[in-house]
Amino acid sequence: MQKFLAYPLSTLYLIFFGATLLVFHPIQWACFNLFGYNAHRISVALLNLCLMRCTHILGTTYSFENPHNIPFDRPLIIVPNHQSMHDIPPIIWHMRKYHPKFVSKKELGKGIPSVSYNLRHGGSVLIDRKDNKQALREIIKLGKYIETHGRSAVIFPEGTRSRDGHPKPFKTTGLKLLMKSAPSALVVPISIDNSWKMLKYGKFPNGLANHITFKVHRPIAVTKDVDTIIEQTQEAVVSGISSFKA
Repeated sequence: MQKFLAYPLSTLYLIFFGATLLVFHPIQWACFNLFGYNAHRISVALLNLCLMRCTHILGTTYSFENPHNIPFDRPLIIVPNHQSMHDIPPIIWHMRKYHPKFVSKKELGKGIPSVSYNLRHGGSVLIDRKDNKQALREIIKLGKYIETHGRSAVIFPEGTRSRDGHPKPFKTTGLKLLMKSAPSALVVPISIDNSWKMLKYGKFPNGLANHITFKVHRPIAVTKDVDTIIEQTQEAVVSGISSFKA
């Protein structure tokens, strides 16, 4: 019965989702070209709030737990697990004061209204997963950017999303490069849970009535012992994923 209902509700959701991207594309352009960085950043945050609201059509609810007083005066390396595209809007909205920038695959940099524009102009980097040298250069560039400007980088070290919620082993090269390029950063692990259920039927229809949780863990200062930091980060991320415990 739930899957039957998912078809019309998913269709309605996709209409609102697509309309939101189309509406915010010219808004982003105007903010970026006429008013500058801060206006563009605000428009992106509001876009992602609206994208979250669109998922309410599917009965989706969110909890974002961030009990730590994370400072605003130093760069952050935000390290979540990855379960679906629905991981991203809550991070952008709830971490908006930290100016999150993403390590994204280059395919997302073209053809998607609002999303592609933000990735190209908002400070994120687009990597070619078939060109290791290009990918490493871009990640180093992002690390230096957040170190200089005191902003945050978001990297999904699993490399690809988990289709069943179970976390994948970290691919550590990108994370190590960010830490080396931003030595004053704090690493912020985030556990994302139940986002994968939005795609439990595949790309269409969407899953219904899911409660997606985000748990921000205690930040870890970057030191020269990067292997220990990565181990601690992965342990923290995994600790908040219920499907891993099941």
